Order: sequence, then C-alpha cells, then structure tokens
Amino acid sequence: MPSAATGAPGAKASLVDWLGWLEGQQRGAILLGLDRVRRVAEGIGLRPTFPVFTVAGTNGKGSTCALLAAMLRAAGYRVGGYCSPHLMRYNERVRIDGEEASDAELVAGFAAIEAARGREPLTYFEFATLAAMWHFMRAGVDCAVLEVGLGGRLDAVNVWDADCAIVTTIGLDHTEYLGDTREAIAREKAGVYRPGRPAICVDPEPPASLLATAAEAGAHLLCLGRDFRVRRHERQWSFEGPGLRLSGLPMPALVGEHQLQNAAGAIAALGAMRERLPVSAGAIREGLMNVSLDGRFQVLPGRPMVILDVAHNAHAARILARNLRVMPPVGRTHAIFSILADKDAAATVAEMGDLVDTWWVAGLPGPRGRNAAELAVEVARAGSGCVEVAVTPSVAWRQLRERLRDDDRVIVFGSFLTVAQVLAELRS
Repeated sequence: MPSAATGAPGAKASLVDWLGWLEGQQRGAILLGLDRVRRVAEGIGLRPTFPVFTVAGTNGKGSTCALLAAMLRAAGYRVGGYCSPHLMRYNERVRIDGEEASDAELVAGFAAIEAARGREPLTYFEFATLAAMWHFMRAGVDCAVLEVGLGGRLDAVNVWDADCAIVTTIGLDHTEYLGDTREAIAREKAGVYRPGRPAICVDPEPPASLLATAAEAGAHLLCLGRDFRVRRHERQWSFEGPGLRLSGLPMPALVGEHQLQNAAGAIAALGAMRERLPVSAGAIREGLMNVSLDGRFQVLPGRPMVILDVAHNAHAARILARNLRVMPPVGRTHAIFSILADKDAAATVAEMGDLVDTWWVAGLPGPRGRNAAELAVEVARAGSGCVEVAVTPSVAWRQLRERLRDDDRVIVFGSFLTVAQVLAELRS
C-alpha cells in the first residue's frame, strides 16, 4: 500500500520536488483499484460536466488519443488530454489544446490533491490522474481525452464514467496484473465500457470476453469490421459507419498502416458523440493531417534514416516489423534496443525476424531496468544478426553513429526510456 505520510512539498516547491516526493511515496508499486481514488475524487468534487473519452488497449492508445484530440481541436473545442507515460518530460502527460501544462499548473494540481486526500493513500498514477482532472476542470475544457494507464476496469482513469470509451488492440502485456490470455486481458480492458453509452472496439478480432463484457454492461458497442469499416485507396482512404460516411480522407500524419484503424476508431467515437460534440468532415480531415506524436514510428528527416518507436511488447513489434517491410533499406539496418525487465524481450525480438543486421543492446536503470549483458544473451537467442552491448541507449547511439553510412537505417525501439535517451542525444 502506498504511504499516506505527510511532508509533501508545498505549493511553492518545484515540479521536480513534487515528482521526487511522489516516486518516493510509491517506491515502484503498481496497485490497481478504484476505492482510494474515488474517495478523493468525490471529496474534492472532481465530477466533470464535460464529455469524457476514455481510451484503453494494449497498443495504439497514445495514437488514438492524439488523433481524437486533433480532430476535436480542429472543430474548435478546448480539449484536455491526459496520457502516460511521458517520453521526454512529465508535462507531456497533461495538455490543453495540445499545449503542455506548465510546471506551476502541475504543482498547483498536486498541491490541491494533497490538501484534499487527508490520510488517504494514493499511488503515483492515481495522484497524477486526479491532478490532471483538477487542472482540466479549473481550466474549463469542453471535453477530455483520457488514456488508461494499465488495464481499464481498475485503472484510476476509470473512476469517471466515460461518455464514450474506446478499446484499441488486445495483446499480451502486463500479464502479471491482467491475466495471461487475450480473453482475460480483454475483459479488463472492456471494463471502461458504460451502460447506454458508446463503446468502440478497434481490435479487428475482438476476444469473446470483450463482446460479452460490453453486452453485460449494456454498452452500445461498435466494432471495426462489423459496424464501421476502413477502405484503403491508393493515396486516400474512406470511412463507413452508422450514419457517417467519409471519402477522400488524407492519410494520417502518424506513419504506419495500423494508424488507419486507430483513426477509424477515433472517427467512430466522434460519430457516436455527434449530438453532443459535432465535428465536421473538414475538421476530421484537418485533424488527420495535423496530428503529431513523438515515438510512434517516427521517421526523422535526413540521412541515414532513423526511426523511433516505443514498441515494447510482441504485438507492437509485429506492427513495427510490418511497417519496416514496406520500406526496405538500401544499406544495413541497425537496432538500438532495450526493454524493461517485466517485458517479454525474447518474444518482442522474435517478431523482428531477419530485419536487423546489428543489434545494439543497452541497459536501463531503476528497479524495472535490465542489465545489458543479460539482455544481449536473450536477443542473440531470439533474433538474427550480430549483437553489440552498450551501457545505456545514449551510449549505444554515440558508438553506432561513428559507423553509419548514409544508406543505412537505424531503428530505436523498446521502452519509452530507450527512445527518450536517443531522442535527447539527437536533439542535443
């Protein structure tokens, strides 16, 4: 159980002080459940009157949230966006109209939650989620797009009834908390669905448990391939759903074929909410063209080609590999890779097949981190190509860049920490 001790930083303390204190209170624990967060939310009056979109799923949550928020912003709405984890800095998690919350705004939210919780213990994520909603309500947003942290049913975001809930894809991840089958995991994800409200499923092969959970909840379920469809054309695509048909749509600015299904899920959600939040076809097109999100098959400009992707499980690596195969390199492909200790490294590496010529395997710090040498053994067994070892991803990049040719390709993937370190090096 997280500590309920006092001694929190004050309202004049820095964001760094607050984040350090929160990390110290939890000490890495993940505790699922809504009782604690619900008591604090009700005590401080966090009852949003604006529409709330909740997005759960194994992969594609961040992209779907970004697409949905971009379309809503293009329609003129003031949109609150909450996501996790962050890539470069904490402020990325809390945005209004795409702009990160300032340190002062985040500190004000933390101080408000600390003052309200009394001796109620909260985890890092619970505390952060409540503070984000406090910020959105104080700012008077028109709607909020909330990304589930882990699972769905017992995640802190689920303390608020979603006016429209989306489940993206279902894969094997966080099995120690959610179960070790797609059926078990889907049941947890579908816990965000609500009676009488729109429920979107983007997984093209939804487990039976998701369908059953939606039916038991009395949600209005719309499934990709059954209730709404994507039709891919040469350079455009079309969407067909209940009461909504759009043709000549631009390809999403987020790269990768899988982004079409994420975009379709966002459009289906907007279609289901059109009476409360009308969004024009023009706004949908503008959102598709202007959406941006670091670390999701992000192809950097220049040569050699560098691709950043936070693919940290087998399902995400399979999508990454599919995208890579449609753009084969001229030269060699190098992968900078590291993944947290509670992830299935072997299964993730195996999905990359024979795409990688050289693996640059790096270590990660912290209680969930990996030793580089031990990870290298797993990579050598599961993948093809030769293996180099580096202390950290940033060191791996420094060593690799001295050997690169212009026609080579570099794939930086795995943990958010892996991508963040290399991205920091590239921007320095």
